[in-house]
Amino acid sequence: MTPEVLLVFVLAAVAVIVGVRWLAARTGLPAAAILPVVGIVYALLPGPNIALEPEIILTFVLPPLLYSAALDSSLLAIRRNMRIVVSLSVILVLLTALVAGLGFHLFVAGATLAAGVAVGAAIAPPDPVAALAVGRRVGLPPRLVTIIQGEGLLNDATALTILSFAAAAAVGEEFSVPRAIGQFLLAAAGGALVGAAVAYAVRLLRPLGKDPLMANAISLATPFVAYLLGEELHVSGVLAVVIAGLIVGHHTPRSSSGASRLQTSAVWRLVDFLLEGFVFLLIGQQLPEVIRNLREYHTSTVVIAVAIAVGATLLIRPLWLALTQLLPRSLHTRLGSESGKREEKLGGREVVALSWAGTRGVISLAAVFTLPLVTDSGAPFPDRDLLLFCTFVVVLVTLVGQGLTFTPLVRLLGLRANEVDEARIRNEARSASVRAALDRLDEIDHEDHDDLDTQAIEVMRAQLEHRLHRYQGRLDLLQSSDSPEIPVSPRYEAALRIRRAAIDAQRAELLRWRDAGTLPDESLRRLERELDHEERLLPERTS
Repeated sequence: MTPEVLLVFVLAAVAVIVGVRWLAARTGLPAAAILPVVGIVYALLPGPNIALEPEIILTFVLPPLLYSAALDSSLLAIRRNMRIVVSLSVILVLLTALVAGLGFHLFVAGATLAAGVAVGAAIAPPDPVAALAVGRRVGLPPRLVTIIQGEGLLNDATALTILSFAAAAAVGEEFSVPRAIGQFLLAAAGGALVGAAVAYAVRLLRPLGKDPLMANAISLATPFVAYLLGEELHVSGVLAVVIAGLIVGHHTPRSSSGASRLQTSAVWRLVDFLLEGFVFLLIGQQLPEVIRNLREYHTSTVVIAVAIAVGATLLIRPLWLALTQLLPRSLHTRLGSESGKREEKLGGREVVALSWAGTRGVISLAAVFTLPLVTDSGAPFPDRDLLLFCTFVVVLVTLVGQGLTFTPLVRLLGLRANEVDEARIRNEARSASVRAALDRLDEIDHEDHDDLDTQAIEVMRAQLEHRLHRYQGRLDLLQSSDSPEIPVSPRYEAALRIRRAAIDAQRAELLRWRDAGTLPDESLRRLERELDHEERLLPERTS
């Protein structure tokens, strides 16, 4: 593919991603489910395709996506739900791989246990992108969002480690269960240590993080440094990226400036948008090639193999979730929490929602594509094409099937976050922060400094007291509401409309000055940034 053709392909892909995003926003359908279908349609048309290169995905795509998700997660919330997160991201992944392996070994002609475990490891880790996009839009309760996030962050390391062991056993290398367990624990512990070390190094660079451009450069480089360092030390590079992201995200509010946080957040949103879009398009484009490689298999063999893979994916997850909730309450303890404190069990509706949130994605395909074409002895890897097809079907079934039905399912279950409680907590926090500022003003006012401007202090105090009064009014309205929906205050909404209208008028006047030649473009951009920051402070909705 020539550079010109590649450029046209990339531009066309960006256009498709933007179009699908627009369609998803207006239909409520998840973009992650639409894009693979578009990719399949394109792959069936004449023209060039881009093959999925697993090493590129694992090295250049997976680290930034995982790091961005970790930055956006809550380290404290994941710790509070650590038991179920570990249950889903480690034990369930291992169980899925073993069940799929046994199914292939027992019912697929000629398939080995190791090859079955390999495909089971590939299809085991859910990719939470589609589920989280839908969950946030429909107001999924915060605890379920945390569980889906935590599982998606940690399960990839488990799956890739199991896959490497199974692939080695499939090509005839000596395999020992105790040694495999020891290597897994070493890889996990080493990855966590590497991630913590990288996060500590980022904190040492905190003085540079005050500058937005340098903060962005450091942030974009961090996941690749963590991944490469982990892989170089033969530990889990994936887990190193996740741990680094969780720790850095937890400490970012203390270690970076407001301008740096705003710019870094915007950059990562763009990276996520483009990478996820390209990846899901790429998933769809692989289908024709995968199907062409199945000619040597009997139809019944393919059907049985697909049924085992899809069945293991769809059935083991709800069974495991239901089983873990039936355990005695004494086993529901929070790891790392206060002694004796219980982790709240999941309800039936929550189990159903989490069961259907197991969409598979690019990690599954990238993982299974890492299986070698031939072994060291020169023989073909056993049933590689069949394993690829089974993984592809699982990804499509879950991405499209579960992705398109997750929204109506959540609404049918009536699982919604209590928006009033969340808004009340936010306004209580706002009020507390304003009171802290007022207390600090009082301390400054009583300090004996000749250069203090009493009038400036009084102006700031008046502004803070007005803001506190506004927050208190919102709190009174929220506390008096009996509805789970956030109550609308006509006065508050009118104030927001007036502030937006005033900002629009200011922008229009600045442009008139620029067009008349009175205001230089550099000054216009500076004044526009001031208005942009002021507008960004306005809520998109009442909260």
